Amino acid sequence: MSDTVMNKDEERQRRQRAGRPDAAGPDGRVPQEPDEFAVQIADQIESFILSVREVAKGDDPDSAVPYLLLEVSQLLLAGGRLGAHEDIVPDERYEPDVGPEPDEDDLRQRLATLLEPIDVYSEVFDPYVPRSTPVACRISDDMADVVADLTHGLAHFQAGRISEALWWWQFSYLSNWGSTASASLRALQSLVAHVRLDSPLDELDGLDTGSDGDDEEQLAQEAGKVMEAELGTIGRRRET
Repeated sequence: MSDTVMNKDEERQRRQRAGRPDAAGPDGRVPQEPDEFAVQIADQIESFILSVREVAKGDDPDSAVPYLLLEVSQLLLAGGRLGAHEDIVPDERYEPDVGPEPDEDDLRQRLATLLEPIDVYSEVFDPYVPRSTPVACRISDDMADVVADLTHGLAHFQAGRISEALWWWQFSYLSNWGSTASASLRALQSLVAHVRLDSPLDELDGLDTGSDGDDEEQLAQEAGKVMEAELGTIGRRRET
């Protein structure tokens, strides 16, 4: 994980040094040069994708939640900048094909295994809808969905279609990954707060995104073990 963080500046410098050829690509278009705003957004997005994949490897499970909290918080800064920006209009009327949609099922499964049994949380889909009913969500689903959205735009960026990349990131921030990341950030912040404030989680009471009764019972049984078994060392100094 630390190697990924240390290489961020190096990766940023590499991208800024890399010149794009003036010749048209296979689609007949001349690649665009990214401005400072586009480079900064792309850096934050690529850093998030790499970091989430690194967390999903499970090499440092005790740090998974705080690392995800940090990365989602930083990603939402990029999202806020996109949301506050004027509407970005792509150069083409129709979005160029970027190939098959990214399949993040492996990432989803790795995170679900790593975060069990704290993966499921409760969220209100739209806080401006009166008396909204909370729904069950999964951090693993959220992270995989956000990565898929961001990877789609990153394919445009790496192909030199800067306006399409920014348009897609802005559009999908407003329509999907912004609210998804915000919801998971709330759950991650709550987990860290429970640990740091020595406030054990209550039983999940069968909370789940599926309808399988066995899954509900298992989640309820495991909930009481969450804090010490899974998160007991987060944010605490190691004894020497």
